[in-house]
Amino acid sequence: MAARSPLSRSLSPATHQWLGSADPKFLDLARREIVAADPEAVVQLLPEATGLMWVCSRRSFVDLAQSWQANPPIFLRHICPIQRELWLDEGSLAGLRLDEELLAAINPALSFSVQTRLFGKLNFKPFQINEALAAQVVAAVGSPLQVRDPQQVISVVILANSTGIRVWLGLSLAEQNLSNWAGGIHRFRRDPGQISRSEFKLLEAIQVFHIPLQPGGRALDLGAAPGGWSRILRLYGQEVTAVDPAALDERLHSDAGICYHRLSAQAYLARCRERFHLILNDMRLDGRTSAHLMTAFAPHLEPEGAALMTLKLPSRRRLRVLQQTLDILSGTFAVVRARHLFHNRSEVTLYLRKGAQSAVSTT
Repeated sequence: MAARSPLSRSLSPATHQWLGSADPKFLDLARREIVAADPEAVVQLLPEATGLMWVCSRRSFVDLAQSWQANPPIFLRHICPIQRELWLDEGSLAGLRLDEELLAAINPALSFSVQTRLFGKLNFKPFQINEALAAQVVAAVGSPLQVRDPQQVISVVILANSTGIRVWLGLSLAEQNLSNWAGGIHRFRRDPGQISRSEFKLLEAIQVFHIPLQPGGRALDLGAAPGGWSRILRLYGQEVTAVDPAALDERLHSDAGICYHRLSAQAYLARCRERFHLILNDMRLDGRTSAHLMTAFAPHLEPEGAALMTLKLPSRRRLRVLQQTLDILSGTFAVVRARHLFHNRSEVTLYLRKGAQSAVSTT
């Protein structure tokens, strides 16, 4: 690898260069969202950095971030500005420091975090960079370090390839990045009582969509087996009605807060007389079929209730299926958010409410 002397190239604070992240399977759709927001944007896929795009846009990073706060993209998971570019000597972090101009831009009254992502073969870890730069900020600026839910973020992306070790640095408000997690990659510690991987999907959705779960709320879990979502709902104090023709995990049998109906969703609908604060649907159905099922259950949702469903997308005509599904739902629900979450696979999670105005579009 050819070594280079550390070289800093300052960019305008109101930078038009930034990095975008998305699931590799949906990079084409994330790129489409960028171009829809700025038709003149130049978007480069970085083959050495899975799921990462370099963007130079006509609109500034701050301008784009503000527009996406009002109407968040579905597939573009995370964005961060580029205000500095560095080249590091091979295997050395000596040249990786924040310069005076970038330090001066940090608000000392706001909490901060350093978020680092590494791509390629490197002999250091993200936590080493986070700790070193955080110590520099605390000493020079005095901002309080807060790793979780910071108010401002110093993003560090390092890419090692045949030309050297390239570093991008940027400072932004956390709310501008589309996600508080580096790259939009949400991590949860595995619970010893975990029943299924799908629990992470619900945990992430609760955080991302800020789903209100008041203790004692009534939740309907359609397609509940083996019971991972029902377990998470119980941890949030919900009284759960679980519906599935397949069996629930035996660890849930003794939970009096779960009323289990071993029926299909359609069979349960024919006899349902209850109303719920939250209806969830993670069933393996075509998205349009699943949407029709959700509209059929809408009369059983409290007036200010919410619903959550995962939309399984086919390998072809994904946007068409997504738009058709949204059209079906919009006659009954307000589609508040649609998001390809980190823990989703080939699916999108939809957050629905009654008594609100839809805020989601695929165009």
